[in-house]
Amino acid sequence: MIKKAGLVLGIGLIVLGFRAGPPNRDKAGPPARQDWPAYGGNKAGNRYSNLSQINTENVKKLRVAWTFDAAGADGNVERTLEIQCQPIVVNGILYGTTPRLKLFAVQASTGKRLWLFDPFKTRAPAYHPNRGVMYWEKGTDKRIFFTAGPTLYALNALTGKPVASFGKGGAVDLRESVTNGHDISKVSVTATSPGVIYKDVLVMGSSVSEYGDAAPGHVRGFDVRTGGMRWIFHTIPQPGEKGYETWPKDAYKKIGAANGWAGLVLDEKRGTVYLGTGSPAVDFYGGDRAGQNLFSDCILALNAETGGLRWYYQTVHHDLWDRDIPCQPNLVTVNHNGRRVDAVAQATKDGLVYVLDRDTGESLFPVEERAVPTDGLPGEHPWPTQKFPLKPAPFARQVFTEADITDLSPEAHAFVRERFAKTRSGSKYRPPSQEGTLFFGIGGGAEWGGNATDPEGILYQNSNEMVWDLKMMSTAAQTAERLSRGKSLFMANCAACHGADRKGSGAAYPSLVNVGDRLNAPAIQAILKTGRGRMPSFKHLPDGERNALVRFLLNAETESADHHSQAAPTVAEPKADFPYIAPYINNGWTRFFDPNGYPAVKPPWGTLNAIDLNTGEYRWRVPLGEFPELTKKGIPPTGTENYGGPVVTAGGLIFIAATYDERIRAFDKKTGKVIWEYQLPAGGFATPITYAVNGKQYVVIAAGGVKNGHKPGGSYIAFALP
Repeated sequence: MIKKAGLVLGIGLIVLGFRAGPPNRDKAGPPARQDWPAYGGNKAGNRYSNLSQINTENVKKLRVAWTFDAAGADGNVERTLEIQCQPIVVNGILYGTTPRLKLFAVQASTGKRLWLFDPFKTRAPAYHPNRGVMYWEKGTDKRIFFTAGPTLYALNALTGKPVASFGKGGAVDLRESVTNGHDISKVSVTATSPGVIYKDVLVMGSSVSEYGDAAPGHVRGFDVRTGGMRWIFHTIPQPGEKGYETWPKDAYKKIGAANGWAGLVLDEKRGTVYLGTGSPAVDFYGGDRAGQNLFSDCILALNAETGGLRWYYQTVHHDLWDRDIPCQPNLVTVNHNGRRVDAVAQATKDGLVYVLDRDTGESLFPVEERAVPTDGLPGEHPWPTQKFPLKPAPFARQVFTEADITDLSPEAHAFVRERFAKTRSGSKYRPPSQEGTLFFGIGGGAEWGGNATDPEGILYQNSNEMVWDLKMMSTAAQTAERLSRGKSLFMANCAACHGADRKGSGAAYPSLVNVGDRLNAPAIQAILKTGRGRMPSFKHLPDGERNALVRFLLNAETESADHHSQAAPTVAEPKADFPYIAPYINNGWTRFFDPNGYPAVKPPWGTLNAIDLNTGEYRWRVPLGEFPELTKKGIPPTGTENYGGPVVTAGGLIFIAATYDERIRAFDKKTGKVIWEYQLPAGGFATPITYAVNGKQYVVIAAGGVKNGHKPGGSYIAFALP
């Protein structure tokens, strides 16, 4: 790196091809430049920076240094899409995505746009959350990889132009090789989180449907130069592969999901990639998939060059609760029983942390396998035991008890208590039922924002304390003897989120009962094609099926046009039909609130936790976020539901946004005390980054808003000291 007076000469040197080496420190101490080169900060997913220019003494002086209007880069369009992206910084250039999945490059010191790439300029739009991008270089060949819809793109990092030698004109279709034998146009495969790159292998997970049309979530390694597939690991095993016997015969032909959607990490020295997988499809009913169901709900260690299995650790057997591994693992080194141990720490939706030996997958702390309830729905096969880690203690409540019922007001308490009296409780592993269950865990505990660790082995984990109201319904009871075409499509593709009764569950999953009052047929068609918010694109459905679905939603079906010849499915018979409609379906992803819209349990409703992974003990636990109207009434900060993760620095700080009150905060990492906060223009439902350019440290957050009914934003905001 060429320096003058201790400072980088400028971005022009980067364009000439100078390679970024280790951080360069000027005589005053802070680095002249330090990048944030990967999702999670580094390939270990630590979300840690050794920068200390911004510290506990001066953080209160932070000011906005620049903003980039990412939504403006999308053009003059309605701002209905959020940003969940944690950008990266390489060679002083910041790369991120807009709400409509355009990829941009800006100067990391000023926010000045360098280039913009529109993945949908020549392809039909398919919107979904994007949480990051990937960078690779070899000599003068510098590339950015990212996904939009079913496509993995490779772009020249300096120009934003597609790399013609990668795939077909710079693009690879992620649906290839994971279609379960079905027509490629009938499956949805995207990637909300980026992969990792080992030497010349790009390792990718995927996001797939959670319903009866789900593709399997196989993990793949692609050639970073050509885009050709180098290897595939079948998360739903095929004949002759380990784990095949934990499923019904030929399950791999019928069952989907078990996908690694939350991101991967890499130990370059060991050549090992680590990731977590999700539950199998369909959620909440597993009558067609009797068995333990490897490799769903597993922490996996794979050979990064070949895809070979090194070890696995299953956190939930035969998942009936949608308890996907929700975030990247975190590679840490801890002091355990008098020796240094390289470990992998994995947080879960139900508020647990598994700390495993990185070479063997063995838990460093005791874990008990205990008997759990098995009184499942007709045709169900609940697994008789589940894991219970003894250390660290859970960072979120495990079971909803009467003592947890909100006491915010007598009216709220009475409302929640009445519903509680009608539900089943007593074990977080009680199988879903038609009577209903109030329980924690669908939206975290942990969620996709992940966690951060410092070199001392302290893990900083934000957590949700939300109760979910799950009630199963008989598909046959919801339909006539024969399903209309539109209702059959709705039950297969939409009911799991919006409910079989179409009533939804708030802003995240709105009611569709009277959707025609706010959207006409062309508008619904457009959303089905492109997706919106958490709703994926359904452009893989043929035009005729989308038309039938729209007519059903608008209550405009006719017997002659829309009668479907498929009878309602019977219980527990594995189906070769595609899509498969389970005999029981959930009432939608429904949070349980009191009549005033606050969570149904006593605070805290969101927390930030410091967990010592050396000992398994907690350093501190504090509320994360507040409802200002409750604070004004003298109620201590309650915490809020939160989406996004933390970053920890050598300056003694934890930066995190994520909360409903739309603020970004800095916490003292030793005490958990808030020592700086800033009111964002819209919710920061993403994970921040920190880096240095020209001797100045910056903190950047995407303030996209939108999520869960919040006002839209669409900007990236950089903070620095004056």
